[in-house]
Amino acid sequence: MSSIRAYPCSQKVSFMVQPPPRETGTASEAANDGAKAAELVKACQAVRQQVGRVVVGQEDVIEQLLIAILSRGHCLLEGVPGLAKTLMIRTLAESMHLKFHRIQFTPDLMPGDITGTDIIQEDPETGRRQLLFERGPVFTQMLLADEINRTPPKTQAALLEAMQEHEVTAGGKTYKLDEPFFVLATQNPIEQEGTYPLPEAQRDRFLFHVVVDYPSREEESEIVDRTTSTFDATVQAVVSGEQIIAFQKTVRRVPLPPHVKEWVLDAVRAVRPSDPNCAPWAKELIEWGPGPRASQQLVLASKARALMHGRPHVTLDDVQKLAFPVLRHRIVPTFTAEADGITVDDLIRRLVKDLAPKKSAAL
Repeated sequence: MSSIRAYPCSQKVSFMVQPPPRETGTASEAANDGAKAAELVKACQAVRQQVGRVVVGQEDVIEQLLIAILSRGHCLLEGVPGLAKTLMIRTLAESMHLKFHRIQFTPDLMPGDITGTDIIQEDPETGRRQLLFERGPVFTQMLLADEINRTPPKTQAALLEAMQEHEVTAGGKTYKLDEPFFVLATQNPIEQEGTYPLPEAQRDRFLFHVVVDYPSREEESEIVDRTTSTFDATVQAVVSGEQIIAFQKTVRRVPLPPHVKEWVLDAVRAVRPSDPNCAPWAKELIEWGPGPRASQQLVLASKARALMHGRPHVTLDDVQKLAFPVLRHRIVPTFTAEADGITVDDLIRRLVKDLAPKKSAAL
């Protein structure tokens, strides 16, 4: 980059709740948002406790899943088989009392197997036939797209409209999906046999790309104890869909300090090779970078993270921590980077280091 912007390490920001569009903020609305924020913190703690009854460890993954849900976004989880990705998502749905459907993606899966299809039904009394739409498993609140990269791109693309518009069009008619609606997809590492790369358009629809890693030795020991004994965990629903919708509205009213917004804009533009202000190393190591949706979703996810941690405003720590899951699937390294063994996470790590806040700027 031509210059490195200095960002203050800390900045005092008063808690003034931003009103929703076309509405006038009042003191009562601010107080209500404060109460709703406290309720959100308790709800997230309760959900994590319920999920922890079944899933050992993976605290960061669970937090990022919750952030995605509070941001009204979708999440892509990547990891080798056997890391409890499917179990984690199913348990999360149970703890939130959401309707849950699971689709096992296979090479022969068709788009209609996801969205639904028109069928001919005959009236047994009149013998009259009519065309009816039979809804597919996408008509739910939490959809688990298991091993999404096991099916060809044509079928993967069937989720695009549902993920972006929260609706499905079939037979010239549009059907609204229930709210809240989330797609939580799992995929195996792309180097494994029998997998198909996700189309760029679909990858961009995911708020996060979360990497699920192996458990620690202590966690694996606990997993062995639980799964080889009579241990049986019961999960209770501690949050409702109505609460989640209310939390999503509260998240959007969290104030964003100007210096944090500038960091987000600088970060996203620094890894766009076509941008005149991109980082010097980006032109050589990045084929193409993130679009405007990355800036939007990084800010929104950071607002959710701030509330989850009991803070009324976003900090640089929020955006720096979430830069990895937000940008991971939106940056394509060049052949040179891949040949040198440079991963996307290495590029994001370098970006965050380049834009590190300067302590002198806060003085």
